[in-house]
Amino acid sequence: MQNQTSPLILTFNAADPVGAIGIQADLASFAAMGCHGLSVITSILIGDTTRIEDIQVIDADWVADQARVVLEDMPVAAFKVGAVGSIENVSVIAEIVSDYPDIPLILDPFNTAMPDPGLDGEDQLIAMRELLIPQTTLLLVSAVELARFAETWREPSADDTMALDAMRIIDLGCEFLFVTGTPSDVHDVANTLFSESGIVRTDNWPRQSGSFSGAGATLSATIAAMLANGLDVPEAVFEAQEFTNASIANAQRLGMGKLIPDRYFWAREPDTDTDA
Repeated sequence: MQNQTSPLILTFNAADPVGAIGIQADLASFAAMGCHGLSVITSILIGDTTRIEDIQVIDADWVADQARVVLEDMPVAAFKVGAVGSIENVSVIAEIVSDYPDIPLILDPFNTAMPDPGLDGEDQLIAMRELLIPQTTLLLVSAVELARFAETWREPSADDTMALDAMRIIDLGCEFLFVTGTPSDVHDVANTLFSESGIVRTDNWPRQSGSFSGAGATLSATIAAMLANGLDVPEAVFEAQEFTNASIANAQRLGMGKLIPDRYFWAREPDTDTDA
């Protein structure tokens, strides 16, 4: 008798040897949520817990072939798109996901740990804005990244334009925009979810001390997994934040650099007091 399969999620992302970000982080987060991850590698990273030193982008034809072969074999419940690597990869990914309009797409294209792509990065932003955002169920960006994204289509302003920027991006076609690090008390971290009707929810979490790599990757991958498990977007966003904060609270120092969120904290035996 065939057992019921776990929800399948296909992620397009970079391969990180540390497992802090990229494909490895996505697969760990999917598994923690009871999902099975399928992966399309868009680039290969060289780095450690301190920094990413270099990146080798995968040819767009290879990206397309990885995805098409998998998608012809099995049904997926969600897509996640992370680091795309090149404009050509944006184009092929957009073409692929357009064949599956009913499958939720989580787009988390920025990672501060990645090397600065320079002018190519700005071109990628424009390509994502035109080709991927109109197909996106939820776009995840930080407040800083939101401003950077906005500068591709409006003049910079000294005013508080977060809500304006958010609604302009919603107008580009994505269903939800999730902005992390929105203005709040210095001791808290605030995250705000927008839809075409405006602010859907704002959640505040105690700020945790330390330098982490992979918090954002954990958050977006967990949102994708929650959607694949059948939750609606506002509930998926809250549950993913709760899981990510617990992963950060249990973060591990694997090397000499940044702490890595522990996505399997719940599976470990709790510490016991041997003197009790």
